[in-house]
Amino acid sequence: MRGQLTGTEPPTGPEAAVAGPPATSGPPATSGPSTTSGPSTTSGPSTASEPSAAPGPTVGIAPDLAHHGDAEATPGLVDLAVNVRRDPMPDWLADPLTAALADLAGYPDPRPARAAVAARHGRPPAEVLLTAGAAEGFVLLARALGGVRRPVVVHPQFTEPEAALRAAGHRVERVLLDPDDDFRLDPARVPADADLVMIGNPTNPTSVLHPAADLAALARPGRVLVIDEAFADTTGVPGVEGEPESLAGRRDLPGLVVVRSLTKTWGLAGLRIGYLLGEAALLDRLAAVQPLWAVSTPALAAATAVASPTAVAAERAIAARLAADRDHLVSRLSALPGVRVAGRPASAFVLIHRPGADRVRQALRERGWAVRRGDTFPGLGPDWLRIAVRDPATTDAFIEVLTEILEA
Repeated sequence: MRGQLTGTEPPTGPEAAVAGPPATSGPPATSGPSTTSGPSTTSGPSTASEPSAAPGPTVGIAPDLAHHGDAEATPGLVDLAVNVRRDPMPDWLADPLTAALADLAGYPDPRPARAAVAARHGRPPAEVLLTAGAAEGFVLLARALGGVRRPVVVHPQFTEPEAALRAAGHRVERVLLDPDDDFRLDPARVPADADLVMIGNPTNPTSVLHPAADLAALARPGRVLVIDEAFADTTGVPGVEGEPESLAGRRDLPGLVVVRSLTKTWGLAGLRIGYLLGEAALLDRLAAVQPLWAVSTPALAAATAVASPTAVAAERAIAARLAADRDHLVSRLSALPGVRVAGRPASAFVLIHRPGADRVRQALRERGWAVRRGDTFPGLGPDWLRIAVRDPATTDAFIEVLTEILEA
């Protein structure tokens, strides 16, 4: 089956605790199960699929949308659960951050950083909205777009977009991509009347890089198309300049919003800095529900620094090294009995399937290794694990322990 469409209701349990007030504009979101077209329709939060021998989503269990990899990476464990690079910070980034500490008495001025990010992507500054991390962007979208009638999230993917929508009272539908098709996007699986569509590229946790043409095919008048490119800077193709399949520079697609993060490559998760790219009028709507001075002065200094030509060149070199490290990890994983690597990984992590992976994860923790559980992602289940790409020595040590566990 090329994809499954499911309906979900606004949260009534623990997932309702995700931050964000109700939607601020438009009529209230409807409640109750949705009725959708497609090969299979379900109601409620379950992501159950038709019985199949292929690996699929957990039947009858609602994923924990608030769970993230940092919960796995407890002190004392080797962290293969969080996809943040931890190499030493270069001077061209550390120096502006340090200098910004002398300016904390003044209120943040986002204009220089906004101009720098705009220049990097060939856009006017009005088409950039700086945010306190990419996650804030999803909250702003959920708050500002209260009038949308049929929001659709393509899964498996980062769970914060759906969590933010649900917290704001939206009734969310899911398009579940097929593991037997390597989680590839078929644009025809997205309902034609969906007026808000969210998808990641490359997608977390599958590491799939969708063709830009397939994503662009989802854009249309009357629809907001949100592409989460938090990991776009980790991708690369030999002989191809820039980030393959990115839509960050596309200004011709109606309703397009590209979400970007500076967390991953530059190790800035604790600083909280990201940005949105899109039509100025649409970003103005989002800015209207953003708190004043949402991005700190040090975060703005970081945004300016990593938008520079020096930073972009360094980023491309890092992506090339990451590709070699990823190939090594994929090769070692593929040689293990019963382990299947999903698709062709393109980012800083690899998704694998193995029966009993939840028990393997616990055994790894007992041996000092943290990996990301898969059952909290809609469309996956307990037989899936996400593994961060690290240097070959770390990978080899991990594979040695994993092999012993699988052979026990």
